[in-house]
Amino acid sequence: MSVEAQKETMEFQAEVQQLLKLMIHSMYSNKEIFVRELVSNASDACDKLRFEALAKDDLYEGDGDLKIRVAFDKEANTVTISDNGIGMDRDELIANIGTIANSGTKKFMEALSTEQVKDAEMIGQFGVGFYSSFIVADKITVDTRRAGAAKDQAHRWESDGEGSYSIENIEKESRGTDIILHLRDEDKEFADGYRLRNIIRKYSDHISLPIVMLKEVAPAKEGEEKEIPEDETVNSASALWARAKSDISDDEYKEFYKHISHDFEEPLKWMHNRVEGSQEYTSLLYVPKKAPFDLWDREQRKGIKLYVKRVFIMDDSEHLMPNYLRFVRGVIDSDDLPLNVSREILQQNKVIDKIRGASIKKVLGMLEKMAKNEAEEYAGFWSTFGQVLKEGVIEDFSNKDKIAALLRFSSTQTGTEEQTVSLTDYISRMKEGQDKIYYIVAESHAAAKNSPHLELLKSKGLEVLLLSDRVDEWLVSHLTEFDEKQMVSVTRGDLDLGDTDSEEEKKAHEKAQGDYKDVIEKMKEVLGAEVKDVRMSSRLTDSPSCLIVDDQDMTAQMQQILQAAGQAVPASQPILELNPDHTLVSQLKDKLENQEFDEWAHVLFDQAALTGGSAIKDIAAYVKRVNSLLVK
Repeated sequence: MSVEAQKETMEFQAEVQQLLKLMIHSMYSNKEIFVRELVSNASDACDKLRFEALAKDDLYEGDGDLKIRVAFDKEANTVTISDNGIGMDRDELIANIGTIANSGTKKFMEALSTEQVKDAEMIGQFGVGFYSSFIVADKITVDTRRAGAAKDQAHRWESDGEGSYSIENIEKESRGTDIILHLRDEDKEFADGYRLRNIIRKYSDHISLPIVMLKEVAPAKEGEEKEIPEDETVNSASALWARAKSDISDDEYKEFYKHISHDFEEPLKWMHNRVEGSQEYTSLLYVPKKAPFDLWDREQRKGIKLYVKRVFIMDDSEHLMPNYLRFVRGVIDSDDLPLNVSREILQQNKVIDKIRGASIKKVLGMLEKMAKNEAEEYAGFWSTFGQVLKEGVIEDFSNKDKIAALLRFSSTQTGTEEQTVSLTDYISRMKEGQDKIYYIVAESHAAAKNSPHLELLKSKGLEVLLLSDRVDEWLVSHLTEFDEKQMVSVTRGDLDLGDTDSEEEKKAHEKAQGDYKDVIEKMKEVLGAEVKDVRMSSRLTDSPSCLIVDDQDMTAQMQQILQAAGQAVPASQPILELNPDHTLVSQLKDKLENQEFDEWAHVLFDQAALTGGSAIKDIAAYVKRVNSLLVK
C-alpha cells in the first residue's frame, strides 16, 4: 500500500477543539511561551528514550548523543524544534496530540475566568503545552518516528487548528520528532535567531540537554568565501541541581521551577541540598505560591522527578513525598539506586525510605523557619495549602508534633475568619487556672463563631479555636493534645473548665439538676429515642438549649462526611442540654401536665439541632409547632 493511501483526516476531540479556539483567539499576552513548552516536551522525550534504552540499548540506533535543535527559515516563515528522543508511533501521536486522555483540558478551561482568558500563565500546568504553538502558528506539521521503528514507519501529523488534523505515513531517517511551526504573518518576529536565542536562555537555560542552533555568521564580503555556519549550544546544558549552590542565581532557580512545574508563577520557597556519606543524593525542592489545579486529586500524584546519576527515571511523588506534602515540586537525584529501578522496587527500598524521611524533615524545617521569621509569607502559604498540611497530623505520626506546631486556626480571640492562631499562640494566652485547649468544629466559620456552645467560655474570657474546614473533624480525632495540653471539644461530654469554674457555679449546676428533675424526666419521655439523655447545662448563658455528643460518640459533622462518602453510619443519639436560667425552660415547670409541654420539648430539641448544624428530620412538623405556639 502506498504512503499516500495511508493518509487519513480525523476530527479533534471536542475539548481540544474548544482549547484550540481559546488559544488562537484569546491567549496572546505572552506568545513566546510556546518555545518553553516545546523545548520542555523535547527534553521529556529524550529522558524517556534514555530510560527505555537502559533495557534496550539498540533504541539509540548508534546515536547516543541526545540533543534538541531549534531552527528557523525567514523566507518560509517557519520555526522548527527537533529532538532525537523516543519519538511516537501512530497511536501515540493520536493519543498525545489528537485527544487528551485525562481531565486536564476540562479543568484548564474551568479555571479560566473572563479576566484570565487573555493570560497564558496556566497552559503548562494542565498538560496542554503543545497547543500553545497555535498562538503563533496557523499550521503545524509534526514528523516523528519512534526509536527502534523502521525508517518507513514514521508518521506526519498536520493541522491548521480549525477542528481536524491529518496523519500519513512518511519515511524519516532519524528517530525522534520534528515540529514545524508555520508562523502567522503577525508573528514572523519569531523566525529570528537573536529572538529565539533570548527566549531559550530566558526559559530553558537549565535544560540538561544541549539545545543547539546554527551559529549566526556575518554575510560574506565580495570576493570572500562564504562561511559555513556550525552548530552552537545555546543553553548551559547542565543539570542545574548538580551545580554548586553558589554558582546558581535566584533567577536560574526560579526558571528551573517553572520548567519542572509548568507554572508561570515564581515559587514561594526552595531548598537545594547535597547529601554525602552512607547515602549520596541531591534534592532541589520547591514550595509553589499558587495551588496546582490537581491539588485535591490524591490519586494521580506527580511533581517530584526521580533521577539516578542524572538519568531521569520517573515522575513520582508517591514514594518520595507523603500525601500531605503533594504540593511540593522538585528533583531528587540518587547515586545509590539501580538504573533499572521500578515502582515495585521503590515500595520496598530502604534508600528511598531514608531519602523520603530526610526530605520530609527538610520541607517541614523550611516551613518552621518561614512561620517564625516570615509571618506574612507563611500566612499566604497557609491560606493556599493549610487544609492539605492538616492531613499530615492524620497520616504522619512520627512528625505529628512538628506539623501541629505549623497549624493555624481562627479563634474567638481574633474575631475574623482568617486562620492566624497557632497552638503555641493559644497556650501563651491561656487564663490562670486553664489547663486545656478548647475548640469547636462546625459547618462554617459563622456557625462556629455564633454557636451557643461558646456562651459560657466567652463570658469567662476563655479563647476557643473555631474549626470549619472539611478535614477538621478528622484532624481533631488524631490531635488529642499539644504541648501536654489536652484538646477539648466544647460540644462533647461534660465541659470541664478546670480551676476557672468556681465552687458556687458547680453548686448552682447541681441544684438546677435537682430543681428540674421532673422537667428532665418528662422531656426524656416525650423525645424518646431521639435523645440519649436530657440534662441541665452549665455551658449556656443566653440560649435555651443545645445538643452535645458523648465523648465516644460520632459528631453530626462526622456523620455527614461519612454519609456523603457513601459509608454506612451507625445511629447515635445526642444529649439535649437545657439552660435553667432561660425563660423558655423555666416556664416548662408549669406545663408538665399540659399538651404544650410536648410541643415545647420538640421545638427546643429542633432549635438545638439547627444551631448545632444538624438537619431537622421533619421541617413541616417543626414549622407547625412554632406557628401553634406563636398564636397561644
